[in-house]
Amino acid sequence: MALAVEQKSQVIGKYRIHKSDSGSPEVQVALLSQRISELTEHLKTHQKDHHSRRGLLTMVSRRRKLIKYLKDRSPERYKTLIQSLGIRR
Repeated sequence: MALAVEQKSQVIGKYRIHKSDSGSPEVQVALLSQRISELTEHLKTHQKDHHSRRGLLTMVSRRRKLIKYLKDRSPERYKTLIQSLGIRR
């Protein structure tokens, strides 16, 4: 269940830091958040899909590691990302 090309390019365009940026922590967290939300909707209808549930848990842990990295390295970028994505409360 990968993201569509145009959907992925929109997310990258919104969260990139400079023109050719596609791998910064902000972009990676935004892409993971998009995939997590889609997979969460899938699991609401398919409760017994344990393989996808395991993939969801690995994506959540990867996103958590990236967010922790960003928080340690640049707190101001962390705050703007969290507010724009609405991840933490």
